[in-house]
Amino acid sequence: MKDLNDDKNLRDSETLLCHLGRAPAEHAGMVNVPIYRGSTIISETLEEWDDRNKDNPSYGRFGSPLSRALEAAVCKLEGGFRSILFPSGQSACTHSLLACLKAGDAVLISDGVYAPVRAFADNVLSRLHIEARYFCPTKPSELAAKISANTRAIYLESPSSMTFEVQDVPALAAIAHRSDALVIMDNTWATPLYFRPFEHGVDISIQAATKYIVGHSDALLGVATANEAAWSALKSTAHHFGEIGGPDDIYLALRGLRTLALRMKRHWENGVVLAQSLQTHPAVDTVLHPALPNDPGHVIWKRDFLGASGLFGVVLKPMSRPQLSVLFRRLRIFGIGLSWGGYESLALLVERPKRTEASLAFPGPLIRIHAGMESPSELIADMHNALNAAREAAVNGIVPREGSELVSECQIVS
Repeated sequence: MKDLNDDKNLRDSETLLCHLGRAPAEHAGMVNVPIYRGSTIISETLEEWDDRNKDNPSYGRFGSPLSRALEAAVCKLEGGFRSILFPSGQSACTHSLLACLKAGDAVLISDGVYAPVRAFADNVLSRLHIEARYFCPTKPSELAAKISANTRAIYLESPSSMTFEVQDVPALAAIAHRSDALVIMDNTWATPLYFRPFEHGVDISIQAATKYIVGHSDALLGVATANEAAWSALKSTAHHFGEIGGPDDIYLALRGLRTLALRMKRHWENGVVLAQSLQTHPAVDTVLHPALPNDPGHVIWKRDFLGASGLFGVVLKPMSRPQLSVLFRRLRIFGIGLSWGGYESLALLVERPKRTEASLAFPGPLIRIHAGMESPSELIADMHNALNAAREAAVNGIVPREGSELVSECQIVS
């Protein structure tokens, strides 16, 4: 079969996803790269060993034909120089930071960042004498004001985790590069299909492949892709820490890529339809979804993104804990669970995300919703029925006792 991996005429992402990372002639004609399990890799001659140490894996921890296939595929999709795998999305985030920073350096982090990354910055980077500070994700001027002589990296996540503010990545990257700081971005929400990070000034792009790339909630994996300037530091840091994904998880991620375009279209469509329907529900205060025309980040999303995923937030009007219990008990299609990106729909009560730079003025609790691949009409009916039940519970007497509080001031979720 002709090798299509480097064919410049392949511009369509759906075609690319069907062919990237495949080399049947190298694997006895197998359509999919087989699972490679192994630690020791043997060479027959000293010359072969020397050659292997130059560019090919010489030990299982440094990769296999399977891991190299997935890395090459993700790198091509993201538009970077090289990619490297990690055992989880969080691992890709933390080691991308460590690749860019040393004792005495500083990093500026978007205030809407994924909570475990914030915890890593506050609890681990601080022990390494690396200063982590935060800036408002929607105010590039604030970033410019906070950059100092020792700022070596800017960490972005667009849209923000849980609250979905869209950042002006090109503007933020330009500010960072004027001070010779590298730009790291978590691109999991949009995937490589809907946001091209290196075209917008990013130096290292992260995918929690656990989410949409795997797509079936049955594997843990992270991928970081770097441009040529940042690649050496990223690669050496990963190897120093001994990071590598498991072969079965890598296989599932490579298989998940084949249907990524089709799945993302469905998630995008279901998410928008569901979000639109919730905007008018009497129990809902605000829907946080960048693809909605009235969302504060819609203009930048429309300018920079090629699509949306199925993940968004819903701020409810003040609601008691018993009412919330009724809401989640009534859901039949949506499960309660961490992570997202699988074919199944999820709803998670978000105890108010931590913010350093500005408080969140939400009147009621925040729910994070992932619209899966079920029938959109059934998703809408399920969520509306649950919200209706929660409102009826208040009418029927399921309300806070005197002196108790409505669930409007929540705690941190990780």
